[in-house]
Amino acid sequence: MTSYLTGLIGSGIGPSLSPPLHEREAAHHGLNYVYRLLDTDVLGQDIGELVRTARRFGYDGLNITHPCKQAVIPHLDELSEDARMLGAVNTVVFDGERAIGHNTDWTGFAESFARGLPDAPTRRVVQLGAGGAGAAVAHALLTMGADTLTVVDADPARATALAAELETRFGTGRARPAVQADLAELLAGADGLAHATPTGMARHPGLPLPASLLRPGLWVADIVYRPLETELLRQARALGCRTLDGGGMVVFQAAHAFRLFTGRVPDTERMLTHLTDLVAD
Repeated sequence: MTSYLTGLIGSGIGPSLSPPLHEREAAHHGLNYVYRLLDTDVLGQDIGELVRTARRFGYDGLNITHPCKQAVIPHLDELSEDARMLGAVNTVVFDGERAIGHNTDWTGFAESFARGLPDAPTRRVVQLGAGGAGAAVAHALLTMGADTLTVVDADPARATALAAELETRFGTGRARPAVQADLAELLAGADGLAHATPTGMARHPGLPLPASLLRPGLWVADIVYRPLETELLRQARALGCRTLDGGGMVVFQAAHAFRLFTGRVPDTERMLTHLTDLVAD
């Protein structure tokens, strides 16, 4: 039986459902597949040390999550075109002596959005978060045809840098930075809100913005999937907003990573069912 050793590196990743999500799909392919959690908080090692250790121990690949998606890049030998363009990595494949970084986040979000909000208007979209996940979500939204994307981050310099990179790729006027003080005005005229920060996760509970800024007619997409219904989505649904939880993104990015690790084509419908079962447990 073919064997694979993979894992996830990140901070506070104890609640992650990636191990059973990957391992259940692998079982359907007849693979001996082990997926480990490598929590930087628990192990007390930085991202570079963990990547080098995983390579030494014979790992086939790694997923990378918050807050390591950009910090991992200097410790890799090569980047895929997507990862280089986005400046963020969520999947590392070990190929002989090379550690190659990929980004399956943006394709995962795009597939989830197309499935969950297929006819949502995207003339004006506001995005919270300009980190590694935010770079992927922003790229996906503009690739799917958003006319204007306004990026807001707790660090204004990071929002400015991401908006500038996006304009280089997609054209002048397609992306712009803003500060949190502008959110009320921005959301009043927006079609949708994409949330790409850790707020709402088990380790980071709460809302990323005042609930009073939400309104009916605004769609709200969240990348957090644990819990599947974040406080942001709960408040948005109560107002009648169309919403998209982070479950689809985590499944589709995992499916794309699984294919990179194994060369096998995963069944995404089956993986979506696995996620539903896991969240209910």
